[in-house]
Amino acid sequence: MQMKRNNKLLSLLLCIVLTVAMALFTIGCKNDNKETTPNAEHPKVEATVMGEGATVFDFTVTDKDGNVTAFEIHTDKTIVGEALQELGLLEGEESQYGLFVKKVNGITADYDVDKTYWAFYINGEYAMSGVDTTTITAGDSYSFKVEK
Repeated sequence: MQMKRNNKLLSLLLCIVLTVAMALFTIGCKNDNKETTPNAEHPKVEATVMGEGATVFDFTVTDKDGNVTAFEIHTDKTIVGEALQELGLLEGEESQYGLFVKKVNGITADYDVDKTYWAFYINGEYAMSGVDTTTITAGDSYSFKVEK
């Protein structure tokens, strides 16, 4: 009888010790490192102000070498593609699927030549709509990146 009681007590003690050890291990694995150096992948870039109008949005272009050019766009247009075409930052061909972007900020991406294309992003996320159908939303940022 005494042996069963000692086994139960030992089992309970072992469970408590394991629970405390797991809790300490989990807390110890938390990563609180704050990055204090500028992110080399996303360096700060001075934005070129373009256009005139009441609506303002940020626009960036990333070429195939990773060079970033930033713009602050001012426009009265309501569609991102229209605003960028009006300023000469965007060129493409109309297709059955919408505007097929070929050139952004004077840089050509040609899938037929080198398998690159212009990818459209909204707030850093791959866009689910085309640039020619995306309504400008205050506070949003838009970008094009050359991708393979």
